[in-house]
Amino acid sequence: MPDKSEIIVAREKAVPLAEFGAESKSRVLDLLEIAVVFAMILAAVWAPQGRLNAFFSLAAAASVLLFAFAGRWGTREMGLAQPLAGAWKILLAGAVLCGLIWAAGFIVRSAGPSYPIPWNRSWQYGIWALVQEFILQSIFFVRLESVFDSRRALFWAPVLYALAHIPNLLLTALSFVGGMLFCEFFRRWRNLFPLGVIHGALGLTIAASFPDRWLHHMRVGIGYLTKQHW
Repeated sequence: MPDKSEIIVAREKAVPLAEFGAESKSRVLDLLEIAVVFAMILAAVWAPQGRLNAFFSLAAAASVLLFAFAGRWGTREMGLAQPLAGAWKILLAGAVLCGLIWAAGFIVRSAGPSYPIPWNRSWQYGIWALVQEFILQSIFFVRLESVFDSRRALFWAPVLYALAHIPNLLLTALSFVGGMLFCEFFRRWRNLFPLGVIHGALGLTIAASFPDRWLHHMRVGIGYLTKQHW
């Protein structure tokens, strides 16, 4: 029969093993949730317009909402509780980036006309920009940060975001660079709202600055390949 000291040591060893198992399961669940959302987004982006596209779009939205509400992150961790945290710094950085994009567009203006998004649709794009930031930060980044660490999450979350913009090469490249900046701002201040503002402003500036023959009306996925309105 083991003595009391041996039993105590065995219990002390068992607790970390149990905690490790729970942590491992949590990481697997986080990666699975990321995979489901990302797969639904890609399916929606590449499905032809119609019932199939509507199904995958609704499935993507439902999975985002389900994982956001059922997740272990609160409103603060998801960037929804501190609307003023770092806001002026984020907005100032966004204004500088808009200026740089406009300057780059001015340089290549001879490559063709741009396609500024009409004002009556700009507010819709602004809402969509905030939704994109919610998916990027409150779904992808927080889970990747939990599974790995902030440094690697700052790389892999923008990778996922950029891949969703294929085959639009210009938007894919800009999305990766912009995604890294957005994620760094989110890591510092955990504030989603100014990120949505500068995301929308940057998107509108890109559309108005670069030749539309490169951007195809800012379309991605199958829309980039099939729509012929540019």
